[in-house]
Amino acid sequence: MGMSYTGSIMEKLQAFQAAACEGGFVAIKESEEDTVLWLKKATAEAEDRICLDSLTNSATVYWATIPWKINSKTFREASALRAWILSRPGVLAS
Repeated sequence: MGMSYTGSIMEKLQAFQAAACEGGFVAIKESEEDTVLWLKKATAEAEDRICLDSLTNSATVYWATIPWKINSKTFREASALRAWILSRPGVLAS
């Protein structure tokens, strides 16, 4: 994660990224402005994505349900993101 922020913002974003990686997500794209990092994880139905946003200090998860309804949930704390990811069916902690 090459975002150019320091201190508590960077620590929070790193905690979000660590929580996502524990749930099997991998980084795929960073914005040109270094404000957003996208992560993805293949699922049986589609592909889940997480957007780590340094401007809002949040992580938003996007996932599809059949028949392709897109859902989203925003987290302000990495512990809440981790708990949500690990509570989903088919997710194993690493």
